[in-house]
Amino acid sequence: MKTPLIIFGVLIAGFIVFNLFLQTDNERIDTAINIIYASILFGYISFMAFSLLKKMKK
Repeated sequence: MKTPLIIFGVLIAGFIVFNLFLQTDNERIDTAINIIYASILFGYISFMAFSLLKKMKK
């Protein structure tokens, strides 16, 4: 369970770095990138939860 948490930490760090340092001049593009990135993060959270529930069932 340690590797998925490290990957999740890297994803969160990438999200923070983008929002603090790597924003573009166009606000609409920034919003679209934030929405896509947040969707990926929530999808990964659901994948981790599903994996955990699958391991607990065994």
